[in-house]
Amino acid sequence: MTLKQKLQNGILYLDGAMGTELQKRGLGLGQLPEEWNITNSSAVYSVHEAYLRAGVDVIYANTFGANTLKFGDKTKQIVAEGIKIARSAAKNYPDTYVALDIGSLGKLLKPLGSLDFGQAVEIFKTTISAGAEAGADLIAIETMNDVYEAKAAVIAAKEVTNLPIFVTLVFGEDEKTMTGTSPEAAVDILQGLGVDALGLNCSLSPAQMTGVAQRMLNRSAVPVIVKPNAGLPCEVNGETTYSLLSQDFALDMAKIANLGATVLGGCCGTTPLYIAELINKTKQIKPFSEIILKREQNKKITSISSYTHSVTFGKAPVIIGERINPTGKKRLKQALKEGDIGYILGEAVAQEERGAHVLDVNVGLPEIDEVDLLSKITCEIQAVTNLPLQIDTSDAVAMDRAMRLYNGKPLVNSVNGKKQSMKEVFPLVKKYGGSVICLTLDESGIPPTVEGRVKIAESIITEAKNYGIEPSQLIFDTLAMAISADENAAKIAIEAISELTKRGLNTSLGVSNVSFGLPNRDFINATFFACALQAGLKAAIINPSSTEMIKTYKSFMALSGNDSNCLNYIDFATKTAQAQYVQIEGKKEEKCEDSLKYCIERGIKEGAERAARSLIEKLPPLKIINEQIIPALNFVGQAFEKKEAFLPQLLMSAEAASLAFEVIKSKFLGNQLAKKCKIVIATVHGDIHDIGKNIVKTLLENYGFCVYDLGKDVPPEVILNEAIGQKADIVALSALMTTTLSAMKKSISLLRQFYPKCKIIVGGAVITSEYAKAINADAYGKDAMETVRFAEEIEQKLYKNS
Repeated sequence: MTLKQKLQNGILYLDGAMGTELQKRGLGLGQLPEEWNITNSSAVYSVHEAYLRAGVDVIYANTFGANTLKFGDKTKQIVAEGIKIARSAAKNYPDTYVALDIGSLGKLLKPLGSLDFGQAVEIFKTTISAGAEAGADLIAIETMNDVYEAKAAVIAAKEVTNLPIFVTLVFGEDEKTMTGTSPEAAVDILQGLGVDALGLNCSLSPAQMTGVAQRMLNRSAVPVIVKPNAGLPCEVNGETTYSLLSQDFALDMAKIANLGATVLGGCCGTTPLYIAELINKTKQIKPFSEIILKREQNKKITSISSYTHSVTFGKAPVIIGERINPTGKKRLKQALKEGDIGYILGEAVAQEERGAHVLDVNVGLPEIDEVDLLSKITCEIQAVTNLPLQIDTSDAVAMDRAMRLYNGKPLVNSVNGKKQSMKEVFPLVKKYGGSVICLTLDESGIPPTVEGRVKIAESIITEAKNYGIEPSQLIFDTLAMAISADENAAKIAIEAISELTKRGLNTSLGVSNVSFGLPNRDFINATFFACALQAGLKAAIINPSSTEMIKTYKSFMALSGNDSNCLNYIDFATKTAQAQYVQIEGKKEEKCEDSLKYCIERGIKEGAERAARSLIEKLPPLKIINEQIIPALNFVGQAFEKKEAFLPQLLMSAEAASLAFEVIKSKFLGNQLAKKCKIVIATVHGDIHDIGKNIVKTLLENYGFCVYDLGKDVPPEVILNEAIGQKADIVALSALMTTTLSAMKKSISLLRQFYPKCKIIVGGAVITSEYAKAINADAYGKDAMETVRFAEEIEQKLYKNS
């Protein structure tokens, strides 16, 4: 039985932790587990054999951190040896598979971090090529905090091998990834990319994973993977262990298996005993007919996503904002030609605030390089809004580039019934994932009848199936033509919508095309929009700033039962059309889109820099800092803590604030800007993951703290010496890997012994508040803002004492 057949016909069992098992066999502090593929292969072999004896179907090679950022030219050798050891262990166990284990690179991708998406793809390609050549049976991409990095790894795998691909992300207790991705968005993105199984691993216990697993199962058309930790890390008799016993772990996993998860294993703290218990408790669970039926139903879901959330097409109509399209827009044309990114981002943010669910992005002008600019604008817009985007271009090369770099599952505008169009667009949709707008025209032009347009839709469905694209991912545009040129144009478009709706298909329209050449176009547009909605229209490209169009939409939502107790309609109807407000800390303030505070809150970097330059000519520097910059950072920080904003917004706001600070310092303050208390920050010895540490550093600096960054893989003695040398008030330590917890514990022990005056805060994926207390830290930083709050508390105490 092949791996794919086994995936579809039963539970597939994965192994458990590797690093902690190697520690039991002598892996010391600061040693890298992957190097043992070369220096101590017998120990690695013994771990694999123990899991195989437990009864697993898949063993993960000891290659989790094997990439060129960490090992340089040794990477291929380490990977090849890791696969060789696993293959040797598996040879006596029939129907057992070897996975090339791919972990995070430990860096945030642009625009949140410094690593370019293309660079990440190439780094992953090196590892994956080596693993495939050495004989791996599948690619297992795991412990991904950022779905964008996972996408880079999947693309790399698809471009160098045809092996099956598994992907698991790390979710927090808030049921989101570090960068704010929901389970539904994760499924949409990964399933769109064509992975063979998807799910979650690390950080949480089985019980804590149940909610995310259920949400993924409700969405996914492919098998769902669940690989929890053995509970929470804790200290027992001076040793780091985990809170769940093996039998309790197995009982909780049986509950998850009964929900429909069919790829099961363990992560941090799990041992061969845990996996054996898991297999014993779940091997009799066989609700596979119901699971297959659910997966088939999920194939019919039509959705797109940003990096944070999904937009589903079906019951409630979707508004696609049309303002980032140069057709008929002089100011936008000027901005595109001049590279005025700030204006374009302002249009994106304004449409989000006015109720758009999706943003159309079209930069097609003869005078510009569309291939370069479309991908650039796509990435820039995603830095300031988490709405899904509609990538709108007729240039296949520009579409390819933008889809590759898009962080999410995009809506593509468009394909049509022409053979050449389908030949260019459908391979891109298949490769990168996405739903696609299908124009009902072909080589013969736009049919003048409803029947003609429906026939083209049917032919597009047939051709899409040849590429493995489900009809659910097709959204048909029945083409609203100008009624000033054809009095039957609106009637035909609406009747075609009705016919396609009866067939269970989704439809879309560029609504304003119908009124071309007429005065007071909003009058016609709004009425046409209402007629189309009644006919079954599922998505409309409109101007969300048009009061007439939004009146129609809000009224239709209330009339059609899509507005619970008419709350949205009441809210909209009771506001004056002229006044625009934002709610800040319970007070209504008039919004000025050029204000420094607003630009920092929205992460519009160019606008923040421009506003700071304007304000510095009128106001004292400290007044700008205290009344504009700090309140804006606090506003976003509070939204982050309330789960109303996510890490990307937090970092973009910090960048905008940083630019404003630089303007103020260069103009007036020089070195006069007082720094707050001193903080030494580091990722502990043996750990090369510095994502979390870098995020904390960025925020601390923007709040005015003096931060000394020691980087990653920092020995305890170096941390101590730097803390003493800088007379640090706070030491902040980060760890992602279970195997480096001992290094964190040793670092704290040295600080307590030789520099007890400093306060210590710890954080990272494997840390909990209980474990922080157990290793004698002063605080646990659950996220970056908690670290900032802790630093502010220490600053307040120091200020009072001084």
